[in-house]
Amino acid sequence: MPEAPAGSGPRRRAVLAAALAPLAGAGCSGGETPRPPAPGAPAPAGPQDALVMVIRHAEQPYAGGLGRDAEGEDDPGSLAGRGWRRAERLPRLFPPAPGSSLPRPAAVFAAGGEAATAPARSRQTVAALATALRTPVRAEFAVGAEAALAQAALAGPMPVLVCWEHSGIPRLIRALGAHQVPGTPATWPDRHDLVWILTRRQGRWSFRELPQHLLPGDV
Repeated sequence: MPEAPAGSGPRRRAVLAAALAPLAGAGCSGGETPRPPAPGAPAPAGPQDALVMVIRHAEQPYAGGLGRDAEGEDDPGSLAGRGWRRAERLPRLFPPAPGSSLPRPAAVFAAGGEAATAPARSRQTVAALATALRTPVRAEFAVGAEAALAQAALAGPMPVLVCWEHSGIPRLIRALGAHQVPGTPATWPDRHDLVWILTRRQGRWSFRELPQHLLPGDV
């Protein structure tokens, strides 16, 4: 009987079958075996950390009353006297010293828009603060454009301060994706002396509310 070639026989066939089994299984799965990421490759993009502080504009005149603009002229769309005093003291909420309860904003947004008749109260509220921070007030968004405002705020440097009309603040919170955070009020209360702080860490939002304590009578 002729001698079998070297390396053949039942044992070699068993070894080859064992080696090919994982490849056959991968072929039957209908797709390629996933490759691990290359060393140093960036992780998949996710929601970035964010800190958005929201305030209501300062006090407006009572119904039927008139506020005054920056030149001292009567204007129903401007702040009342108490509102101007709050606006003047607003920089005290954001001292430059480290460790303060509120960080200094890197960007400031206020309700505005292109309409010349839009109330100026939100822009007036943050004017002194923006001067102290040496940053412009971004007022290109009108009340009702909260979705575009949220997108712009989250795309820029942090932290962000938004001064807005109270009726639009719930829409802004929803546009940010923070409306389901436990403890977040459904509406802004009838107050001008609060700061809402919305913080996103690892894709999850949290909510805090702080009083301003800027004027006598603030709660």
